[in-house]
Amino acid sequence: MKRQLILEDGTVFVGKGFGSMKDTTGEVVFSTGMTGYQEEISDPSFCAQIVTLTYPLVGNYGINRDDFESISPVIHGLIVKEACDSPSNWRSQETLDEYLKSKDIPGLQGIDTRKLTRIIRQHGTLKGAICGMDVDAQDIIEKLKKQPLPTDQVAQVSTKTAYPSPGRGYRVVLVDFGMKHGILRELNSRNCDVIVVPYNITAEEVLRLKPDGIMLSNGPGDPTDVPEAIEMIKGVLGKVPVFGICLGHQLFALACGASSSKMKFGHRGGNHPVKNVKTGAVDITSQNHGYTVDIDSIANTRLEVTHVALNDGTVEGLQHLDYPAFTVQYHPEASPGPEDSNHLFDDFINLIETQKKEGEAVCQNA
Repeated sequence: MKRQLILEDGTVFVGKGFGSMKDTTGEVVFSTGMTGYQEEISDPSFCAQIVTLTYPLVGNYGINRDDFESISPVIHGLIVKEACDSPSNWRSQETLDEYLKSKDIPGLQGIDTRKLTRIIRQHGTLKGAICGMDVDAQDIIEKLKKQPLPTDQVAQVSTKTAYPSPGRGYRVVLVDFGMKHGILRELNSRNCDVIVVPYNITAEEVLRLKPDGIMLSNGPGDPTDVPEAIEMIKGVLGKVPVFGICLGHQLFALACGASSSKMKFGHRGGNHPVKNVKTGAVDITSQNHGYTVDIDSIANTRLEVTHVALNDGTVEGLQHLDYPAFTVQYHPEASPGPEDSNHLFDDFINLIETQKKEGEAVCQNA
């Protein structure tokens, strides 16, 4: 069935619909990963967005039960050059089309995704609509221009109640701003006793759980839309070691007095080079974010930049000068993408261990 993508700047792409045939709107973004479409579709950081995949063939290894990053995907639409309807992989259990239908997610294929990507790179992310051919395009364009972007994505994707993922190691409170399952997997693999908590938990409630460390997860949207999280981070800093990823990194920076801003088209994909400014080492990283910490605002804080993006010089890592706390903008758990930075989870565990030993030494000398 013919369907179309209408952008707020008036550009129209006509292609073939797959997945759900409902109409949808959202912020149109692009991701440059060559594989990993299942993880990207289920990444909560894409909440309310229409995701364009730049690799030309998508769905060729199907959908399996193991590679999801959340149970219920929250993307508003998927755009590809070609959706494979005959996947070939021993783990495949259904096609991309079948999966999108089951989750009521509209897809669009057969358009020039290279042209769409160039438009976004030149003009920045745009609001768009995937719809049928029987609509008034000009009417859709006017509605898109007036439609504000959502500000409650974190509330949509965060867990509503706390729950445990038990282990016999250090206790980590994992604040869920839109957590990818890969983060929980990495903590579980290190035998952490994890308690996943909602985004709007208070500092007092976190500390009442007696954590050895606090993990701030990834998530969607603008960090300034989550002021309660910023206040919570202020309340736990210096009391417990903290490790933040993606949105957690941005919220940590804001809690420490820095500022953030929206990027022109963001970083999305599994091929972003990041440099450790102390060692000079470069990791290829998985990323998914549309906001960044303003590098000029770091000078007025007790933070130091530890990592920068080689493509555009933006802030990719921070460390507190006084407290046991560090964050990264990228995804060390990958899923999808390279696992160059997986050691950061070990660094977090080592930081917890160091702090506990120092605390014990103080008690013995008291």
